[in-house]
Amino acid sequence: MPLTMAPLGEERMILRITGRDHVQKHLANLGFVTGGNVTVISEMGGNMILKVKEARVALDKAMAGRILV
Repeated sequence: MPLTMAPLGEERMILRITGRDHVQKHLANLGFVTGGNVTVISEMGGNMILKVKEARVALDKAMAGRILV
């Protein structure tokens, strides 16, 4: 399921990242890698606050939808 559908506060494992190579590389640079864990901290408007590798990262829902958990 896409990360945008994950419940708040629940840690999930990243199974796959979709999109073009430059999008996948950008997300990997932010810490979103296959096999890693991610937690949805909050959602506001069209943005999501995510916890990945002990850091908080903000992504818009279109970009978060490319992360499958």
